[in-house]
Amino acid sequence: MSTHRPFGRALCAMVTPFTGSGALDLDAAGKLAARLVGEGCDGLVLNGTTGESPTTTDAEKEALVRAVRAAVGPGPSLVAGVGTADTRHTAELARRAEAAGADGLLVVTPYYSRPPQDAVAAHFLAVADASGLPVMVYDIPGRTGTRIEPDTMRRLAEHPRITAVKDCANDLLASARLIAETPLAYYSGCEELNLPLYAVGGAGYVSTVANVAPGPLRAVLDAFDAGDTALAAARHARTLPLAERMMAAGLPGTVTVKALLGGPVRAPLLPAGREAADGLRALLGALLQAESVV
Repeated sequence: MSTHRPFGRALCAMVTPFTGSGALDLDAAGKLAARLVGEGCDGLVLNGTTGESPTTTDAEKEALVRAVRAAVGPGPSLVAGVGTADTRHTAELARRAEAAGADGLLVVTPYYSRPPQDAVAAHFLAVADASGLPVMVYDIPGRTGTRIEPDTMRRLAEHPRITAVKDCANDLLASARLIAETPLAYYSGCEELNLPLYAVGGAGYVSTVANVAPGPLRAVLDAFDAGDTALAAARHARTLPLAERMMAAGLPGTVTVKALLGGPVRAPLLPAGREAADGLRALLGALLQAESVV
């Protein structure tokens, strides 16, 4: 079983701020990144789904990495999302992310074309060979239509630069076995599994909810590491109402985060309505209030 955490424990899948006219807002991105690091995030994942990567250009992706690196300095881990449905394009984005100052790459399974497992493996291996950065494989079959099967994951684990997994496969049994059998660092990509995955040897999490509640999420891992599993469970339970409303109530996480932080989304997404935003604010307020009295 691996206990290494190549990108830290507490990672935020950061939203990408835009101006009122829809342009990339690098100043706001830098300020958000600095705040998240200041409030307990070990690292940031940029240009992921939460960062609206399907709607940002290659140049915008590169500019965002450069701006955030300048804002947070060399300490925090920056993992750049580079996954596309095209292996050649993904490899090019990997090289550009490396040049821009990223510490690692988040690479999602090629989507829509639904490649068989040998092609899935070939894709990840080609991208890992395209730069010198470590790779976090993103397994999210609910979005991509293709799961990275356990045997494929074992094969990928043999590559020296494939070091981590963002796990949204919703198969705790398979994940626990792979944690035990491979050197891969498993990061929960589903807030409800942050503590369960960590308890069986996971490395931490990559969280959308951390955009608005970085402290309460990190506190769960802190309690567990301190040996107080009852407190860890209680803290985890307190995060669940907000996580459920943000991630499983019909609106994308990007939309719910920006309902709380402010700022526009890019089409095809639409902003949250007032009722949804008010409900989110109430749940966030309740979570922060509960944490303040512990």
